[in-house]
Amino acid sequence: MATKAPAKASVKGVTNLKGAGQPQSNSAVNIQPLLNQQLKAPSPTQRFGTVSQRLPIGLTDEVRLASVNMLNQLLADTISLRDLYKKHHWQVVGPTFYQLHLLYDKHYEEQAELVDTIAERIQILGGVAVAMAADVAETTSIPRPPRDREEAPVQVSRLLEAHQIILKNCHDYAKKADDAGDDGTNDLIVSNVMRTNELQVWFVSEHIVESPLTRAE
Repeated sequence: MATKAPAKASVKGVTNLKGAGQPQSNSAVNIQPLLNQQLKAPSPTQRFGTVSQRLPIGLTDEVRLASVNMLNQLLADTISLRDLYKKHHWQVVGPTFYQLHLLYDKHYEEQAELVDTIAERIQILGGVAVAMAADVAETTSIPRPPRDREEAPVQVSRLLEAHQIILKNCHDYAKKADDAGDDGTNDLIVSNVMRTNELQVWFVSEHIVESPLTRAE
């Protein structure tokens, strides 16, 4: 009696690449890029303000959504502070130009790293990270600076105000994440965002201490 071959298993979400690795002699290769593709489905892959169930990380949907909302606020504010540093880096003027020019750029790079770290945590939680400038402008709580070039003490004051806004939120969000059991978000806020901003506050604020340069009083 002939043995019946077992049926091939079909797994949902896995594409069966029939003939994969075999030369396709009867089909021509089309090297034309597929341009101008538009959304055909009735909805996007995932809507902003929601969390998916992609990653089993031991947190409820409610906890993940709350953390995503807090982190998106921190992300928008961090993007704003990052760009504020770059604006001041370009426009700084005065006798401390060289020192502040370098310091602003260093802090810009550190804030840029925080942007990526926060956004990745949002995606890990199954959320959608705010990204585009218009969306950031609508979300951020940091006041918009004028387009004009300003004196260094004014620049420093703007930066310190932005840092304070972020740090106040950090204390609030870290406590909420801890209470909810989201240790990863709590650790990110305290170890990355809070400590980086506190250190930058120290470096920046010392530039506006009224201290004699050549003779002690």
